Amino acid sequence: MSRPLEAVIRLDNLRHNYHVGRALAGGKALAVVKANAYGHGAVQCAAALPDADGFAVACIEEAIELRDAGVTQPILLLEGVFEASELELAERHKLWLVVHHEGQLAMIEAASPKTPYTIWLKMDSGMHRAGFAPSEYRAAHRRLAASGKVESITMMSHFARADEPASQATSEQIAVFQDTVEGLPGDISLANSAGLIAWPAARAGWGRAGIMLYGASPMPADSPAIDLKPVMQLKSKVFAVRELAEGEPIGYGASFHTPRPTRVGVVACGYADGYPRLASTGSPVAIDGVRTRIIGRVSMDMLTIDLTDLPEAGVGSGVELWGDTVSVNEVAAHAGTIAYELLCNVKRAAFSYR
Repeated sequence: MSRPLEAVIRLDNLRHNYHVGRALAGGKALAVVKANAYGHGAVQCAAALPDADGFAVACIEEAIELRDAGVTQPILLLEGVFEASELELAERHKLWLVVHHEGQLAMIEAASPKTPYTIWLKMDSGMHRAGFAPSEYRAAHRRLAASGKVESITMMSHFARADEPASQATSEQIAVFQDTVEGLPGDISLANSAGLIAWPAARAGWGRAGIMLYGASPMPADSPAIDLKPVMQLKSKVFAVRELAEGEPIGYGASFHTPRPTRVGVVACGYADGYPRLASTGSPVAIDGVRTRIIGRVSMDMLTIDLTDLPEAGVGSGVELWGDTVSVNEVAAHAGTIAYELLCNVKRAAFSYR
């Protein structure tokens, strides 16, 4: 028997979530499949979305992987090109390009494409990570339009705090963006997943469905519910059971002592598989659909769970690390991180697609 750790990817749920995002956007959305579709398998996820308006990836290598797999929809390079030599590849594979700094703009102006580029011109409306400052943006737009190398320009920006409903930062970014682009020709794209979910003023033009595509909301746990379905179910099995008396330590560092006589299940999953080490005692898991908790520290290849109140559970019982009963957001909160990181980090699991 092989190690029972499995990541089940439910492609029907992926399709459902994409359509939720596209409906929020008003009918036009990119499916963001960078970082191997947030750990879900970029080729498989893109193939499961034949009606997607387009895809977004971080870099040209990710885009070419999709093209080689037969994906024909538009693909946007969210980071643009890193050097001028990539422009020929981008043209050959009919890729859309983000332009977010002067060097990329100069590359476009100096290029000699056989067919004009589709450009997404990025503004730094307040995140201060990438993009032209508002004071520089209209000039960059004029230069692209005057270059003769560009078919269309979509004006875009990215939110820093859209997952914080009480913050005014997103409203301020929207206002900066709208004031700057007023009167400029071209489509727009503001809304990432949090923008689509929580900020109606950001939904015009192209939406960009990222984490919501995979069924995890970026919003705080007390936010209004949205109809998303988890795509990845990470599951394993109990492969050993221990009976411990009250007061016994469990695991590295003896960080947990049994408060009562305790049945302990040992599960084939650990931090080398991408399960977060910091999600230790108290982190939820589900045994055959019934919730219980991790006890003790997560080890490299295994973790221990409390079976005391689950007398029917034992060797061979199915364990959901996250998925339908246990949200990946819950596990992330116990680990002091975000669902994005957990999903991207899954390793050594057998992936299956349904």
